[in-house]
Amino acid sequence: MPSHDPTQPADVPRAGTSPAHSSPVGAPAGPSPADHPRADHPRAGHGLAAALGIAEPLINAPMAGAAGGLLAAAVSAAGGLGMLGVGGGASDDWLHEQADLAAGVGRPWGAGFMAWVLADSLDPLRAVLEHRPSLVCVSFGEPGPAAALARDAGALTAMQVGSAAELRRALEPDIDVVVCRGGEGGGHGRDEVATLPLLQLALDATDKPVVAAGGIATARGVAAVIAAGAQAAWVGTRFAACAESLSHPRAKDAIAAAGTDDTVYTRAFDIAQGIPWPAEFGGRALRNAFSRRWAADYEGLADALNADPSLSAAIEEARSSGDTSLAPVYAGQSAGMSPGHETAADIVAELAGFRALLASAAERWPAGR
Repeated sequence: MPSHDPTQPADVPRAGTSPAHSSPVGAPAGPSPADHPRADHPRAGHGLAAALGIAEPLINAPMAGAAGGLLAAAVSAAGGLGMLGVGGGASDDWLHEQADLAAGVGRPWGAGFMAWVLADSLDPLRAVLEHRPSLVCVSFGEPGPAAALARDAGALTAMQVGSAAELRRALEPDIDVVVCRGGEGGGHGRDEVATLPLLQLALDATDKPVVAAGGIATARGVAAVIAAGAQAAWVGTRFAACAESLSHPRAKDAIAAAGTDDTVYTRAFDIAQGIPWPAEFGGRALRNAFSRRWAADYEGLADALNADPSLSAAIEEARSSGDTSLAPVYAGQSAGMSPGHETAADIVAELAGFRALLASAAERWPAGR
């Protein structure tokens, strides 16, 4: 994995529509991007929540395979910003179906994409933009072409960053919102720096809206990052295990049963499945029998796959059947705080308790004391 030193901020500069696809019968149309201007619009000076038109500073991570249209719609309906996760190989029909669901509640919503997937074709983004998302997040590679297309459609653009080098890229004018994703987060990303150091680095480097991601699962976590200056919290693992998630029920059970020490960061699952994630982006998943054998032995895994290619098919079957001893269950260190099978609305309501925690802290440490 390339090494970037997140403790060296000296060279991080301080930075200051087409028609929607048909919606389900009876469903209100999604909001127009014109109603939710980019972060460089004057209205964005009131904060990211005001620019997006959301009541709570809460965003579900756009987890491919977990964050479908139903989850995005539920989070948006509860007052947060629901995000649709778009992975590789998504069909045009699937994209329109899921985007219809996300937009169907008539509240702001967004979608997340992998830059390395869009490098082959921007068509998945074009399909989703027909449904007028308010926010488009492009991460894990060069976001430029996709960001330009999203901004032309009137959407805010965001980029997840996991290192000082990625932060410098996110400070370019084509990215409106910086998402600081620490290595404790679940799923794919870098494992170079934790959320709080990266968040502090970003807040000192830019006036752009900054969102904190990685290890946030409770109102206490939300309070911590909001107090530090983040304009929203980006929550993945807890939503991955909720009722509206696309995750297999057994995967949700596994997340609910896991502790904070039960994850591993590895590329082994991608190598075994032949998924061409760039090498710098491993994935944090629950430990299981497969990871205990192969998480740190990529060379041995490659030899095993050459000797028995059926291992790849076995993992794919395990994902379909919910065999969590073999299939990856992507989850962060906050798995120990994710009860599982809650509704998205219940999660948003609990996370919204951050206000009481901040008020209590202010009482303990009043200004001027």
